Amino acid sequence: MSPFLVGVIGIIAFLILLLFRLPIAIAMGLVGFLGCCWLVSPEAALRVVAKDIYSTFSSYSLSVIPMFVWMGFLAYYSGIGSKLFSFAYKLLGGLPGGLAVASEAACAIFGAVCGSNTATAATMGAIAIPEMRKFNYDRSLATASVAAGGALGILIPPSVIFVVYGIATEQSIGKLFVAGILPGILLTLLYMAAILVISWRNPALGPPGPRAGFREVLASLRGGLPEVLAVFALSIGGLFAGWFTPTEAGAVGSAGVLAVSLLGRHLTWQGFNRSLVDTTRTTAMIMFLVAGATIFGRFIAVSRLPFELAEWAGSLPYPPFVIMGIILFIYLLLGCVIDALALILLTIPIFYPVAVDVLGYDPIWFGVIIVLVVAMGVITPPVGMNVYIIKGIAPDVPLEVIFRGIWPFLIAIIICCALLIAFPQIATFLPSLMAYR
Repeated sequence: MSPFLVGVIGIIAFLILLLFRLPIAIAMGLVGFLGCCWLVSPEAALRVVAKDIYSTFSSYSLSVIPMFVWMGFLAYYSGIGSKLFSFAYKLLGGLPGGLAVASEAACAIFGAVCGSNTATAATMGAIAIPEMRKFNYDRSLATASVAAGGALGILIPPSVIFVVYGIATEQSIGKLFVAGILPGILLTLLYMAAILVISWRNPALGPPGPRAGFREVLASLRGGLPEVLAVFALSIGGLFAGWFTPTEAGAVGSAGVLAVSLLGRHLTWQGFNRSLVDTTRTTAMIMFLVAGATIFGRFIAVSRLPFELAEWAGSLPYPPFVIMGIILFIYLLLGCVIDALALILLTIPIFYPVAVDVLGYDPIWFGVIIVLVVAMGVITPPVGMNVYIIKGIAPDVPLEVIFRGIWPFLIAIIICCALLIAFPQIATFLPSLMAYR
């Protein structure tokens, strides 16, 4: 049996194990180890596995994960989300569909201090959905807008997905963070445009809220919000200017959010404890996934599957953007059934060499595109993690009602991807200016 065929069988075996609900990290590690045993030898597989896991976990770059994860949970438990929505509500609530538009703005700003799609969706869903119900918003629009807005948390820096992609591809995490800023703003504006069009066509779906005066907008900024945004500007701005490494930027961000929360008395002792516990659990989960993906990636490399695929893609008589479209379509299909982090770790060893080495795309740009496609996966059935989170917040709204409202936001993500493919400078311009390399 050829190594290539063994690699294909390994991927099929991995998907079968997922159907039997085996944890993703265990499934990747098991298939990767058995595949290395078959293609090399059990003794060599044990040595390689031990060496790869140790070298990965002893890497300084991995320490960035708990820093930014804790920053996000501190923002979550300190109640920053309610202040963000209050500000966006006062500023944008008077527009058609204004409360849904405000939820998108709040999701974008909260994502700038969180980095998690699930935490962003849960925080804003608990705040925005009850407000939209007061004004008789369509249930599908109200729930879907917050579910889609949660995806902004993995595109606007800091983003755990960018960290994992950077580690897997050995790319600059700082450049990836900065690369997500303009696409994140673009997607936020496209989301808002989708809501405005929906509400303009049928005003009953998203009636405008009360208009606030200039003084009310300014008053909504009180309570620590400017300080938190200043912390974000210092963390990501320092990263852009070359003052900090990504790990140091995460430490500065976490310390800053903690200081603002404590000085403003927004964070309780119970919330502080929960932030530490949730950070530990989330970091352990990510590390476990990275360990499994490291073993699986070694097996895929030994099987020569990426190299065979790269040669095949290079021989196709199609322009690079067509092949890239096929890759993105595969990501979209897999994103419907596989968790975002696992999808990144599973597919990067296969498609990254094709996109970068064969098609010649910029690796930073490719990372942004992949995160955008993964953002589709968190709101599409049957996995649609954000949708299930919103379902938990609004249990009286059927899942099919939430999924029905997702389509305009999916179209917005597709338009964003098309613009990035046509104008890659949207993602690569800011990283090209960075002092930190």
